[in-house]
Amino acid sequence: MKVSTGWLTDYISLEGVTAEELADKITAAGIEIDGVERRNKGLSGIVTGYVKSKEKHPDADKLNVCIVDAGQGEDLQIVCGAKNVDAGQKVPVALVGAKLPGLDIKKAKLRGVVSQGMICSAKELGLNDKLLPKEQQEGILVLPENTEVGQDILTVLGLSDEVLEFDLTPNRSDCLSMIGAAYEVSAILGRELQLPDPASELVEAGGPAADSVSVKIEDEAYCSHYAVRYITGVKPAPSPLWIQNRLMAAGVRPINNIVDITNYVMLEYGQPLHAFDGDKVEGGVLGVRFAREGEILTTLDGQERKLEPQMLVIADEAKAVALAGVMGGLDTEVTGETVNLILESAKFDGGTVRKTSRQLGLRSEASLRFEKEVDPNAVIPALNRAAVLIARYAGGTVHGGIVQAGNDAVQEKVLTLSLEKLNNYLGTELSLLEVKTLFSRLHFKCGDAGQGMVEVQVPTRRGDISYDVDLIEEIARLHGYDNIPTTLIEGVTTPGALTRQQFLRRELRNLLSRGGYQEVMGYSFIQPEQSRLFPAFAGGSHAVKLAMPMSEDRSVLRTSLLPQLLEIALYNTNRRQSDLALFEIGNVFFTEEEQLTRQPRELPVLGLLLSGSQAEKQWNVPAQPVDFFDLKGALETVFAHLGLTERVTYEGDAPADYHPGRSASVYLGTEAGRVKIGTIGQIHPELQRKLDLEDTYVAELLLQPLYDSARKNLQYSELQRFPGMERDIAVVVDHSVPAGHLLNTIRENGGPLLQNVQVFDVYTGGKMESGKKSVAISLLYRHVERTLTDEEVSGAHEKVVAALQQTFGAELRK
Repeated sequence: MKVSTGWLTDYISLEGVTAEELADKITAAGIEIDGVERRNKGLSGIVTGYVKSKEKHPDADKLNVCIVDAGQGEDLQIVCGAKNVDAGQKVPVALVGAKLPGLDIKKAKLRGVVSQGMICSAKELGLNDKLLPKEQQEGILVLPENTEVGQDILTVLGLSDEVLEFDLTPNRSDCLSMIGAAYEVSAILGRELQLPDPASELVEAGGPAADSVSVKIEDEAYCSHYAVRYITGVKPAPSPLWIQNRLMAAGVRPINNIVDITNYVMLEYGQPLHAFDGDKVEGGVLGVRFAREGEILTTLDGQERKLEPQMLVIADEAKAVALAGVMGGLDTEVTGETVNLILESAKFDGGTVRKTSRQLGLRSEASLRFEKEVDPNAVIPALNRAAVLIARYAGGTVHGGIVQAGNDAVQEKVLTLSLEKLNNYLGTELSLLEVKTLFSRLHFKCGDAGQGMVEVQVPTRRGDISYDVDLIEEIARLHGYDNIPTTLIEGVTTPGALTRQQFLRRELRNLLSRGGYQEVMGYSFIQPEQSRLFPAFAGGSHAVKLAMPMSEDRSVLRTSLLPQLLEIALYNTNRRQSDLALFEIGNVFFTEEEQLTRQPRELPVLGLLLSGSQAEKQWNVPAQPVDFFDLKGALETVFAHLGLTERVTYEGDAPADYHPGRSASVYLGTEAGRVKIGTIGQIHPELQRKLDLEDTYVAELLLQPLYDSARKNLQYSELQRFPGMERDIAVVVDHSVPAGHLLNTIRENGGPLLQNVQVFDVYTGGKMESGKKSVAISLLYRHVERTLTDEEVSGAHEKVVAALQQTFGAELRK
């Protein structure tokens, strides 16, 4: 909201307070001021002048020689190139020695003709030409005929004004008006407020307005009050310059006196108004109703809009003529031929206006105010104020009475505040008299309500105040936050700390980042087709559909991190970045319902992706492409860090959307109680071909089982002081037996002496029997307190071999 300090002085004295000081005081009281704008962009020495004559320049077709009376005692000869300059005009004249933004005016000769100044355009004066009437946006600025010659242009155009930019929070809609800003400044400065009294200035004539117009409301839940006045004999014309100046200072473009006055009163009272051409309203009836199915309305911006049944409209006997609270219709627009007006003021439901505005993509100053709820008791005063100004500046006759429907009497809230509670909250020792004084500065009526209690009547303009704590906030900001004493915190303090899940998640991020992986963040919203990929965690559930998606590509919540990781990989590959090691920690979502009635399942997940080469090729080292075991190594690093290495197993069961021969499911726990926690492998060749990617490996792990099972404390072991003994065996087993199962059996039967076991070779084909394979395994035995004997190692080793033979029918290979 732009607040003109010049306009503000109509209501309150700002004597002795600069705009910067006022901005600081308002900010300190709780409303941030984004900046102070000076309308004077460095002008001096510019006055109003009268063009007495205009003749063509003798040596230039595009230049004119003008004789101008600028109130300097003698006429000035000025050479001007503007197409619209003409004799009889009042114009801004920069005298010799004048200063404009980036320009000093000197006496000069133009093509041999002396020029004693310059006739100025709006842009040269530093005005925003987009805020000028269309006819003033090109050429020199033409002033009204009644402008006095020789006046300082700063006074004429209100350029001495300074404008405060209020950065309002949604609850302070009361300051979306000049009067609301005046109330705020009055409370902060403790100065008296003088407000207009349109009811005392209004002169009614002609017959009763009810003889010419009638109104009705279909549902008062969506429009609690609708009021109109009937004004005849208006003469549309440009507004007085002072109204135009104030509108432009507020960022509003002047149009004509009728429209400008409705905008002026909206800015003054915060109450949007609308003027209908009374002769274009069929039957003289205006009703507030919902749009009919398929109804069409062309709004003032010239756009034809198809209305929905939930949109509130103003309609005459035949059709909709305006979008309630948003924008008027083109059919009933005020034009230069308008004679009779129906002037509207209403209280529309903010939620309904917001939905209409959002659905049509149509925002206006009116909808902005209605969305935040206007003061219900400003409907009639604003209507009367506009009627007074139209009668004064457009020559209209205001017919007797207001034609209205709905409830025009809204009661003010009465709240009770405890002085003890206020002082306890603020840490102050304010007296009852001091509190009452602060409320009186806010223009809140208050009185005693028993011992140490005060009863406060809250004006309807302050819709943000509903509870006693809101009153406490008002006292705090007016008393001054800097005046609230500083007190030490009392009580038991709790040191901040990460939860276990937060700690482990941070550990995983650091671990993978240090291992060369880059963290990415994908969208939580994905395409429906993507939600059907990698269904390892779905368990019969399906994706959660969004009620109001921003597009079809972002219409469901993700069920896997991998589609987004692949999308990111494709994006980078298309930009010649194919060596990728990516990870993401995020949530996936599932539901068993078609229509949500309860919270969907939300699972924390870790996703990884590898593609390209392990390292760039060198002159003596070829590029080595990544493979399944590179990604498996990253998972094993994660499991080792969490202390879960011996509890994790892999099973090559070809999960969906993975390569059937280069993938596995990941399990946590023993054979008796293991759970599937993830998948790993190369993506399916068909998917890889569809995405036009090289060999790409992905993995996805559920994090909650890892959080629950990870070791809580690090366990340190003593450095080995005694040598270990290695034994290697090669066993022939069925091709279907996973090597991981062999390792688990060895660990279970190796006893306390077995320290480490790993596979170092797998052999198939050749002389090996069909359906069989040879797995070579290295076993390390060690005792922490002494050197082992051959007999001890042989005993433990024989148990291992016997267990392999018994469990898998393994044969020792000689």
